[in-house]
Order: sequence, then structure tokens, then C-alpha cells
Amino acid sequence: MTRPKASFDIDIAVDRLREAVRPFPKAMLFQLYEDGHTSAFEILVACLISVRTRDETSLAMARRLFAQARTPTAIAKMDINAIDALIDKCAFHLVKSEQINTLARLIVEENAGELPCSFELMTSYPGIGPKCASLALGIACGQPRIGVDIHVHRITNRWGYVKARTPEQTMTALGAVLPERYHVEINALLVPFGKHICTPVGPKCSSCPLLDMCQQRGVESSR
Repeated sequence: MTRPKASFDIDIAVDRLREAVRPFPKAMLFQLYEDGHTSAFEILVACLISVRTRDETSLAMARRLFAQARTPTAIAKMDINAIDALIDKCAFHLVKSEQINTLARLIVEENAGELPCSFELMTSYPGIGPKCASLALGIACGQPRIGVDIHVHRITNRWGYVKARTPEQTMTALGAVLPERYHVEINALLVPFGKHICTPVGPKCSSCPLLDMCQQRGVESSR
């Protein structure tokens, strides 16, 4: 007989998640911040680099770029091909190189080289969507923003904590139920959790610390 699931308690879930992800590498943007890349511009550029690219590759590419230039002023002076050579292992690297250069030039021209902590401004730049803007604002600016990537979207819906079809809808749904104190941290927790435990295919449900609360929505087979 299948035992009924416990109600989903987000405070208990977060405590268990913190312990569960302790052995794993940090999510790329949070690792960069810990390494000293704390400006909103650096986090925004690193997030752009990471789109459709594995964390390990994104981290290496961001570090290579920032070793040469870390500010809008410095990157605006770089040739697009020079940027491309530094981030050439990430997906769509030439397009991203153009977007990074344009982003830097616009910040220099319109905001004297300083990126304001503004969601509306960030999402007006080419290549910057709600996820990257929210992560930059949450990590670098201290705003209670929820960065919803594929892991946050998949896992919170799998839990049954929210029910949404797209990451954008998940961001809105989480904004209505997730306590503000967890808005930034949820991404830091669910990226490693989603890569190592609650994987897209064949999640490790039998050893998951949240199994007693998770509705396992969409899970067809697990380990």
C-alpha cells in the first residue's frame, strides 16, 4: 500500500536541501560571486554566457573573460572577436560576444559605465531575459528576486509546490507562495540538486530527502 505524501513544508524542504547539496559544486553564478565577481554587470554577463551551456564550461569561460576585462568600460573597448576567443566553448558564442559588447557599450553610453539594479533596464538589453535579470538582481543587488532556470522550473513543479507550464509562469507562481527569504537561495539550492539528485531523467527518488513530501509529478521512472 502506498503511503500518503506529507504536506509540502518549504522550511523543512530548504533545510534538507542545504544538507543534500553540501557535497556538490555550487551553482556557477553563486560560485563566481563567492570568488569576488560581485558586480551586477559581471553576474549578468556570466548568466548570458551560461545560456544553453553547462555550468562547468560557463564558469571557465566567464573566468577567462573576467581575467581580461570585468567592467562595462573595459569590455566595451574590446573587439567582438577578442571576446569570442575567450568564450568560444559556450553555446552560440559569437552571438553572445556581440550581445556582451553591445550590453557594455550601452551601459557606458547611457549610464556612465555603471549598471543600475533595474529589472526593466536589464531586460531591455539584447539577450537578457527575466531569468538572468532576476539572478543578477538577487545575487549582486540583494533584491528578493527568483531566478527560474530549467532546474527550478522542473523541480518545483515535480514537487507539486507550483503548477506551471513555462519557467516564466513558474516564476510568477513561486512569487505567490515562496517566502521572500528563499527567493534568491532557491536557485542556489536547486541547480546542484537538479544536476545530481532530482535529475531530468531517472531521478534518484529512493535516496531523495524530500521524497516524503514530493508529489513526483511527471516522473515515469526513478532510481
